[in-house]
Amino acid sequence: MAGAVPALARERPEARRGALTEPRWVRWLFLGAALLFLGFFLFVPLALVFAKALADGFRAYVAAVREPVALAAVRLTLITAAIAVPVNLLFGLAAAWAISKFHFPGKNVLITLIDLPFSVSPVISGMIFVLLFGARGFLGPWLAAHDVKIIFAVPGIVLATMFVTSPMVARELIPLMQSQGNDQEEAALTLGASGLQTFFRVSLPKIRWGLLYGVVLCNARAMGEFGAVSVVSGHVRGLTNTMPLHIEILYNEYQFSAAFAVASLLALLALATLAIKSLIEWRARR
Repeated sequence: MAGAVPALARERPEARRGALTEPRWVRWLFLGAALLFLGFFLFVPLALVFAKALADGFRAYVAAVREPVALAAVRLTLITAAIAVPVNLLFGLAAAWAISKFHFPGKNVLITLIDLPFSVSPVISGMIFVLLFGARGFLGPWLAAHDVKIIFAVPGIVLATMFVTSPMVARELIPLMQSQGNDQEEAALTLGASGLQTFFRVSLPKIRWGLLYGVVLCNARAMGEFGAVSVVSGHVRGLTNTMPLHIEILYNEYQFSAAFAVASLLALLALATLAIKSLIEWRARR
């Protein structure tokens, strides 16, 4: 009887592993299905974009990319992202801090408002700004009287981009900061640290990888946004066309090689963003 107990103890881990581990053919089946899905819906379209972009030769590719209108679209895309991302970084950090560290009336309403751009169509988001700042909008007559142009101009594009990307940073930080709790901050304050010292030396180092991850996602969405920007831009060549809008115009004009050339630039920006995201995840795991 005494010798049977170790035998049972030895058998239990094996039985437990057998109960929790799928057969090898099941694992290979799911892995193959995932790779097939990624290949068909991600890798093949991405390869086709670059193949179509270089279909007329490298010189035609460079000419399409260096066209003044294309360069203006690239410039506007980068400027829009450069404005929208820092603003949403500050907003997301402040909103996440308020929601995770304090209890106040209307907290659930604030969380709902942060999630609003996720639930509203980007086209509707653009229409909101048209109804506010358009020629016949709520503030349109006042803006026209003071010669301030928002719709069909760069400010409208920036505002629409900021709206659709506003939840990105906050939604990455809120669950992270809630799971970490307030113990370390309370200890720092007890030891005599000021509020700013506690934030920069205790709170910020704890959330730095989640913060960078949210910034990367916000930047990717800002550069690739189409729906909301399309409504407020006016599609003015060289002035209010971002890269996605310029690609659409080229494609509708049957300039397929040029359209895919600019699309390849957007794809390269997306791949760079994905590489940064993977690096952040790797560092966060370490």
